[in-house]
Amino acid sequence: MVAVTIECIKTCAQTGARLGRVHTPHGSFDTPAFMPVGTLATVKTMSPDELIGIDAHIILSNTYHLLLRPGHDVVREAGGLHAFMQWPRPILTDSGGFQVFSLSAVRQVTEEGVHFRNHLNGDRIFLGPREAIDIQHALGADIIMAFDECAPHDASESYIEASVRRTTRWAEACLRAHTRADTQALFAIVQGGLSPVQRVASARDLTAMDFPGYAIGGLSVGESKEQLYGVLDTVVPLLPTRRPRYLMGVGSPDALIEGAMRGIDMFDCVLPTRIARNGTVMTSTGRLVLKKSQYARDFRPIDASCTCPTCRTHTRAYVRHLLHAGEVLGIRLTTVHNVHFLLTLMRNIREAIAHDRLASFKEEFFAAYGMHAGHRGF
Repeated sequence: MVAVTIECIKTCAQTGARLGRVHTPHGSFDTPAFMPVGTLATVKTMSPDELIGIDAHIILSNTYHLLLRPGHDVVREAGGLHAFMQWPRPILTDSGGFQVFSLSAVRQVTEEGVHFRNHLNGDRIFLGPREAIDIQHALGADIIMAFDECAPHDASESYIEASVRRTTRWAEACLRAHTRADTQALFAIVQGGLSPVQRVASARDLTAMDFPGYAIGGLSVGESKEQLYGVLDTVVPLLPTRRPRYLMGVGSPDALIEGAMRGIDMFDCVLPTRIARNGTVMTSTGRLVLKKSQYARDFRPIDASCTCPTCRTHTRAYVRHLLHAGEVLGIRLTTVHNVHFLLTLMRNIREAIAHDRLASFKEEFFAAYGMHAGHRGF
């Protein structure tokens, strides 16, 4: 029995984008889908009921951060992440590889894994393929990720080649360590930086192992949007059509549309919650920075076309007041709005695919945002 499967419903005649449905032990979700990030078993400031209320069907949590606090043993004793955070729908956990390579200034990479220092207190920690799988078994997510090395986007070709080979060996080790294929689906992560040669090699080696799903990692780390899309154009055609395709760490509205057009099924990103904490919101006509003085007496909703709880109830002036006063409610309201905005965007993308008009939808969306075809992003 395979824990996670994808049902391919339709292909957009305009673009080749996929409309599908992923089935997991904790329910199904339609694709293309955006997964709000709940790093520490919470999407910042939002309760599970609020997420369900805005139609979130799957969220992401982080292996590295949950290892540090509260500890995966605590989560296991609670009955797994679903019981611990009282979230009844699907969860994906990443392997911790990205955080090991991005947060730890001092680390030693070996064939077995990575020795590094806890970024909170400096304690020495080791994380390798077996450890990453054991932790994710304890967390109990529906979809878990193979441990990988996320090389810098500007690394040399020789370093990227060695990194890709290591990621492949670690993926094999993860498969050997994974003993719960009937309840947790293990996805592999295609690496290779900006090198087409190494991306092809990584995709070729990993697809030969027949994982239940495939992610594309190592992006949204400083490269341009043109480079990101170039990697997708290289990798996506090499991935199995009957497996979910997941683009990691990408969540700007333009990249969600462009990614869907290239056949991506799943996305995640901290963008909507991160910018919400700075008072920035997404709207149908572009971004607003609500802390600006021009909104002090603006008694309109954040976005008149939005149906989220924030826009149905509160004004720009009120939210701005809360942000300036340091009231937590202000951040809660902007977060609810931003996450709802991206979930609604994904629903609109799915509807456009269903009606064979995703390319037309892209033009309309970009025009409303004041963007043009060559725009570099949000």
